[in-house]
Amino acid sequence: MINRNKIKKWFYPIIVLAVLLQSNSLYSKVIIESPEDVCPILIGQSVSQIRLKDIEGNMVDLGNLVSEKPAIIIFYRGGWCPFCNNHLSNLEGISAELIGLGYQLIAISPDLPEKEKITIDKNKLSYTLLSDSKMRAAKHFGVSFTVDNITFNRYVSKGLDLEIDSGETHHLLPVPSVFIVGRDQKIKFSHVNPDYKARMDASTLLAVAKALTVIRY
Repeated sequence: MINRNKIKKWFYPIIVLAVLLQSNSLYSKVIIESPEDVCPILIGQSVSQIRLKDIEGNMVDLGNLVSEKPAIIIFYRGGWCPFCNNHLSNLEGISAELIGLGYQLIAISPDLPEKEKITIDKNKLSYTLLSDSKMRAAKHFGVSFTVDNITFNRYVSKGLDLEIDSGETHHLLPVPSVFIVGRDQKIKFSHVNPDYKARMDASTLLAVAKALTVIRY
């Protein structure tokens, strides 16, 4: 016979923990050790006021940006990642169409502003890149994780130092992600894949963006 009290004892705390994680009040304090364990923000949840830096080092508020115009927000690992550079370049190919649909395209990484300048020049990008060196935005969107020491040291041995690129010692990276956010600052669509080699195809993103234009932001 099922003991309902035992079910409540174990089930309810799990639900409460899930709610707290999705609200991101607890997420920023939890150490996520694997890309597979991230807990992305849900569709319908809101983007709070998050201060980031543009390529000139000026502070910008992500919440204010999306309240002005619906945004397609891309999280990428950094300009050192060839898969990220390829993805950013592919997105450049549809940027004009996205703008024509009424969107702004914003790509966010842990890289310092000066590193993002290099990424823009290297990939000939026309859209906005923002620096999230302290990983505030990645944590809020629930896509940040801690790089283990073995992987970090392997990167260093190959000349890739995350501390130099971000100016921080947190060893955090975002899982490559795509979010579409309306002017109401609410998430309309998300695509999060822990496999950093697998990215959302530009043509698929364009199709989704077109479909979402029927939604009143």
